[in-house]
Amino acid sequence: MASTRGLRPRGHPVFAAVYDLLGRAAEQELLGAERRRCVAACRGRVLEIGAGTGASFPYWLEAARAGRLETLVAVEPDPHMRRRAAARARRLGLKLELLPAAAEALPFPDASFDAVASFLVLCTVDDPARALAEVRRVLRPGGTLAFLEHVRASGGGAARWQRRLQPAWQRLAAGCRLDRDTIFAVSAAGFAELDYRTRRLPFPIYRLVTGTARRT
Repeated sequence: MASTRGLRPRGHPVFAAVYDLLGRAAEQELLGAERRRCVAACRGRVLEIGAGTGASFPYWLEAARAGRLETLVAVEPDPHMRRRAAARARRLGLKLELLPAAAEALPFPDASFDAVASFLVLCTVDDPARALAEVRRVLRPGGTLAFLEHVRASGGGAARWQRRLQPAWQRLAAGCRLDRDTIFAVSAAGFAELDYRTRRLPFPIYRLVTGTARRT
């Protein structure tokens, strides 16, 4: 049974309803290619945390058809997002297990997965350190964490503007934070072989990182 810790039973119905529409241009111009890059780094039994509306599902279907994906499991705590993800999976014909669970309390035994993927999730979870500890726990030794995340600006005026905008942004974007240092968090969680690239984005996001790390 999936853990109920960290779930948002009421969720964010409006944000879930507009998420795909608001992100359509970014998916087509940038995010889709970066998601595909992360998916390509994953093999075998894979877990996606915070699956949202299932924006990554077309790329998992490609991986399954190419024989790289053995099993796909996804967790999403928001019931409105999860319902839309399930509908997308059905439309695509993608086989997966979609569970109501939060990244901070994954309902799986230790070393259950060969890879874990996180797409624009660690900016939103309540406790990034705990979420990454859970990811590390459910990964087998040598397993891969693949991530696509926006991170705080490197400094100066951009970082100051992010701090000023953070309260309003967090309310409007279902808890998303502009000011998290996710690269440091991944390293501090005990992952090794951290490899990532940074893409510059417009105000107020500024920096997008795509990368992988290994569970030691």
